Amino acid sequence: MSIAVSRLNRQDPPVTGSDRRYGRSILVVALAGFALSACALGPDFRTPPAPKVAAYTAKPVTIKTAAAGGPAGAKQHFKLGAEISGDWWHIFHAADLNSTIKLAVADNLTLAEARANLGQAEAEVAVARGAYFPQINGSAGASRQDFSYLQIGQNAAGPVYSLYSTGANVSYPLDIFGLARRTVEAQTALASVKRAELAAAYLTLTGNVVSEAINIAGLRAQISAVDELIQVDKKNLALVKAQVAAGAVAVSGPQLLSAESQLAHDRTLSPSLYQELSVARHALALLLGRAPAQWSPPAFDFADFTLPEKLPVSLPSVLVRRRPDILAAEAGLHAASARIGIATAELYPQITIGAAGSFNSLTAAKLFTPPGRLWSLGASLTLPIFHGGALEAQKRAAIAAYRGAAAAYKQTVLQAFTQVADVLRALSHDAELLQAEVHALNTAKKELEYSRTSLTAGAFSTLQLLDATRQYQQAKLGYVRAVAQRYQDTARLFVAMGGGWWQPESPFHAAAVPESGYREIEWSTTK
Repeated sequence: MSIAVSRLNRQDPPVTGSDRRYGRSILVVALAGFALSACALGPDFRTPPAPKVAAYTAKPVTIKTAAAGGPAGAKQHFKLGAEISGDWWHIFHAADLNSTIKLAVADNLTLAEARANLGQAEAEVAVARGAYFPQINGSAGASRQDFSYLQIGQNAAGPVYSLYSTGANVSYPLDIFGLARRTVEAQTALASVKRAELAAAYLTLTGNVVSEAINIAGLRAQISAVDELIQVDKKNLALVKAQVAAGAVAVSGPQLLSAESQLAHDRTLSPSLYQELSVARHALALLLGRAPAQWSPPAFDFADFTLPEKLPVSLPSVLVRRRPDILAAEAGLHAASARIGIATAELYPQITIGAAGSFNSLTAAKLFTPPGRLWSLGASLTLPIFHGGALEAQKRAAIAAYRGAAAAYKQTVLQAFTQVADVLRALSHDAELLQAEVHALNTAKKELEYSRTSLTAGAFSTLQLLDATRQYQQAKLGYVRAVAQRYQDTARLFVAMGGGWWQPESPFHAAAVPESGYREIEWSTTK
């Protein structure tokens, strides 16, 4: 139900006592609205407390393994409560990696989309805040009209005349029950969601670039290992042929065939590795916002990477304030809380005060003279009476949505803690695995050298040599994969900790500024 109270008056007559009383009544309504607008219906959101969890795992995780040889053999240890640098990938001291991430932050299209979404959300906050201010509109018009006396029951032609008008009107809704404020609160929370999603996109991007760079280095190392194994197979084949030619091998056919079979098998390992390398290179180009034909990644090599020894681990109570996915879930919970206030306020009356003034005249020369001056001042009340239960249902839906958002928030926190726990355990196991792979590789290498020497002296069979070669092959590839996995899990830890995007020196702050204006789609042609 809508109830309107207004006063329309010409300016010509003098102002009477009733006019003054009416003006005072409108002023009283406005002041009462301002006084009541200090409160807003619905729950006031409070940041959820951090879970009472002091550690990520049931038992403390340490990296006890002694340092191993090779590029990933550093002795690592966790540093609880240590800060994470904004450009955390610099810990690897790889210049090519640093420059690649710089290009990715500048040109990645997913990041550009998230940045644009943030700009849209912030603009929608400004739209919602417009309800805090009076709405003022102006109007002007000129028309030529023909009046007929038939409208008043007389059969006579009427005059033809011109009508000129100009004026303005002002309306201001009194936010007594907090509908506008809760709407602004909801939009602000949604903007916070988009900002957290931008931070998450930035963190995911930098983590993926590091992961793909390590993947490329690992695949290149495996290809190099396979090439080395093929050379070993060729040496073994040449050795067996020499033994057969010298008559030192009793059954020459099967043993020679076994050596040739080993060489043929190892040659089949290369194509799949090259395919994986191509996929990794193309994926990295995509992260940089380029087609595979437009850009080629550097030749990443583990020799150019330094494994960090100190691994910062944030406290669980700190992690919930720094992980972008948790912050996005918290902001979504805030928006759901504000929607309850919106649905509650819509159950109550809405009061709007307004004023209008205009000049009207039959001639343009006399448009702004006192006889044509009109003004009005009034207030209107909209009271919901019957909506078929829709408004109450909207409130119940908002409450249910809030409960769902609360469950989603808790699930996001638990998933974050689980991810950190997995990475901590993985780093401990990676160190143990690398140590074991180093030992296995050294042992297999010695066995291969011994079997080759013994075959030359006639003390070993060809089958024993080929078996030693297979053991060396498995140990060599296992070692390379263990090195890559240790680098990967180290990077995963920094991503799981939030990546330091909140630090002032982080490139995120430059990436987080929404671009203004509109541009046509442009395709990068950078080689």
